[in-house]
Amino acid sequence: MKRIKGINFLLFLLMSLVVLTFYPASGWAAAEQGLSSGDCAKCHVGPPADIAAKGASHQKITCQDCHAGHRPASKNNIPQCNQCHQGKSHYELKGCLTCHRNPHTPLVVNFAANLIDPCLTCHTAQNKQLKENKSKHSALYCTTCHNVHRKAPECLKCHKPHAADMVATDCSKCHKAHMPKVVTYKVDIASKSCAACHKKAFDLLNATTTKHKTLNCASCHQDKHKMIPKCQLCHGDKHPESIMAKFPKCGECHNIAHDLNNWKSAAAPKAPASKAEASKAPKKKH
Repeated sequence: MKRIKGINFLLFLLMSLVVLTFYPASGWAAAEQGLSSGDCAKCHVGPPADIAAKGASHQKITCQDCHAGHRPASKNNIPQCNQCHQGKSHYELKGCLTCHRNPHTPLVVNFAANLIDPCLTCHTAQNKQLKENKSKHSALYCTTCHNVHRKAPECLKCHKPHAADMVATDCSKCHKAHMPKVVTYKVDIASKSCAACHKKAFDLLNATTTKHKTLNCASCHQDKHKMIPKCQLCHGDKHPESIMAKFPKCGECHNIAHDLNNWKSAAAPKAPASKAEASKAPKKKH
C-alpha cells in the first residue's frame, strides 16, 4: 500500500514538472503579452467592423494602440483624441465627438448646427476669401451650406439661375462660392449667362445688324466682370488724328457698342401756325 502511494507521489511530481516546463512558453507568456485585436473582436464586434468599413487611417493601427488596458485592471481605457492627433490647431479643439461621433469611423462627420470656428481651423483659404471679398455668403455659418462634410451644395438650391436651361455646374464657370462677387470667366462663356443682369445690352446686341451681333459678351468684356474695353483694341485707329481730336469718344458718332450707328432722330420743331389757322383756333378764356 505504501508502495502504491509512493508511486502516485512520484507521478504527481513528474506531472508538475511537465506543467512547469511547458506552461510558461504558452499560457503565462501569452498573458504577459496582453490581448490582441483578434481577442478584442471576440466580444467587441461593432468597432472592428466599423474600422474595416470606414476606419480611414485608424485601419493602420491596432486596438491596443488606443486602448492601452482593459477593465477592471485599467480604470479608464478610453483614450483622448490628442493622444495621437497633435500639431494642428484643429486638434486643440474641445469636444471632438461633437462632429466625429464615432472614433472608429473618424471621417464620417456629423455637424452640430451653426458652426464656423471648428471648420476654419482646417479651411483657412476659404475663410480668407470670405473675409477679403465681402458678400452675403460672408455672414453665413459654414454649416448653412455645408451640412455634410466635404459636400459642396448646388448653388441653385438658394439662387435662381440666369437662364432657364442653366444647371448647377454653370455657376462655377463665373462664380466662386467663397467670393461670389469676384466674377471671372473664360472667353467662350455663353452670353445668356450675362443677360440676367445685363438684359438691355443683351437685347440690343441681338437686335443690331452690325457684326457685333455675332460676338458673345466675353469677346469684348474679357476675363473679368465690369471690364469695359476700348474700341481701338479691336478696331485700331480708323480715323485721322484731326477727327479723333474733335471727337475723342467713339460713341459721339457711333452710339454704343451694343447698338452701333442707331441714332434716334430728334423730333422736328413744329412750324408756327398761319394767320388763318390761328383765327380758327379757340380763343383762351380769361
